[in-house]
Amino acid sequence: MAKHIDSEILAILRKFEIAGELSSKKAVRDIKEYPARAISRLIGFTFERHRYFVLFDNSAGDDVQTVMHHIRLDIPDFTGHLVRNPLENAMKAYGIPIKGKDVYVALQKTEKTRLDHELVKRYPQYTRSTIQKYIKAGLVLVNGVVTTQAKHEINPLDTLSMTPPVATDHSESDLPIIFMDDNVIVLNKPAGVLTHSKGVMNDEFTVADFFRRYTTFGLETNRPGIVHRLDRDTSGVIIGARNEETALLLKKQFADRTTKKEYVAVVTGTPKQHEAIIDLPIGRNPSAPSAFRIDPSGKNAQTKYTVTEYGNGLSLVTLLPRTGRTHQLRVHLQYIGTPILGDRVYGTKKKADRLYLHAHSLEITLPGGVRKTFTAPVPDSFAALCKEAGHEG
Repeated sequence: MAKHIDSEILAILRKFEIAGELSSKKAVRDIKEYPARAISRLIGFTFERHRYFVLFDNSAGDDVQTVMHHIRLDIPDFTGHLVRNPLENAMKAYGIPIKGKDVYVALQKTEKTRLDHELVKRYPQYTRSTIQKYIKAGLVLVNGVVTTQAKHEINPLDTLSMTPPVATDHSESDLPIIFMDDNVIVLNKPAGVLTHSKGVMNDEFTVADFFRRYTTFGLETNRPGIVHRLDRDTSGVIIGARNEETALLLKKQFADRTTKKEYVAVVTGTPKQHEAIIDLPIGRNPSAPSAFRIDPSGKNAQTKYTVTEYGNGLSLVTLLPRTGRTHQLRVHLQYIGTPILGDRVYGTKKKADRLYLHAHSLEITLPGGVRKTFTAPVPDSFAALCKEAGHEG
């Protein structure tokens, strides 16, 4: 590359009134000199996020087609336009004589695209939805500036950088295993542990993270091994599939309601009937989209309950859900006036150290047709809360 070529280019840009007197030669980047021809010389460079080409040519005679032809001798797919000569009463519309040569400047056309679309091309290992979350979280820079809008338009000359969050090492984290064979793994999930991540930005340890060590099913997702779920604050039995064939078998049973689940809960107050079936449809609450409510136009939901102990203003109840709607037990018990203790969404202001809901047992058919029941002991604190000045129900 010729010495001081950036200064030469900057001087040309000033003559074409593309650069001003305060522009620095540092703004001229990515310079590329093409092999000189007998009648022309071509230089490409970037200036203020645009790609330009300078052609030194005395044979073109200011003819646009000839100038473009000479540029395309080196860049066959070039698309763009010539920058007009800004001088008034100039002899030529495009060329400016400089040091015995006619000089032409061509601006390359750049197609703009959405930021998320371009990042998907550059980082094919990530899905578009994942990249959109990274953008929103401020992990993407465009020309050194944080950009949080996925639809932000960029051109190919923009400098992009993305810094995905470093995944936390959960290899030392553990969960209590109740049962495991070649097909399933059953855990006693502690309260406070998510079943699976809610999105790529979530970095806490989940049941799915633990299942990932033992399964070949769903490894490309954030839900490896998952076939059903428990709410974060619910403890107890949860089963995972160790292969795809088992996952299909277990999911079908949950969908067909051929599994049998038993929960135990501590509720505020005592139901008027000590044993009953709550048969009330449930739908999403439009005023709180993450919550649910009793809704005549919602999905049918049935819960059988039995009060086993009561006292101290609380009751211990056994719950047998016949359907598996989201938040079903919590919504049903709230509706009859006895919300689950510690329920921050559907409960009262009575303070508690956790949600007192526990998945006590799960009966399900395993591969090979074996019907098994898995049990996670109910925490001692459940019954203890109801025994003070209590009665056996």
